[in-house]
Amino acid sequence: MKKIITLTVLFMGMLAFSQNKNAKASIEVDGVCGMCKERIEKAAVRTKGVKSAVWNIDTHELKLIFDERKTDLKTISKSIAAVGHDTKEIKATDEQYNTVHACCKYRDEEVVKDHENEGKQK
Repeated sequence: MKKIITLTVLFMGMLAFSQNKNAKASIEVDGVCGMCKERIEKAAVRTKGVKSAVWNIDTHELKLIFDERKTDLKTISKSIAAVGHDTKEIKATDEQYNTVHACCKYRDEEVVKDHENEGKQK
């Protein structure tokens, strides 16, 4: 009986330490401009447990550092979708999407083309 209790305690201890307080991950987030970047990063960082969030406009990659004991990628994706941006895992509702500024409408092909043309002019 003591062996079972000891093994159980050891196993639970290993599980507790298996979660990383400085986990690194990347997720794809839709957006088109600097305003999107600010909104996406702010939504991610405001999620409890997220320490760092940097979104790349060109690649749409959001690089994260977060505490796995406090949050997970699905929760972070929900926070981002709540401010109107789609991730691979969670899509923003139409209501959420419609809250973004007109120049940030990444689902609109014309807006995306306009931002592509801006990048070529620089």
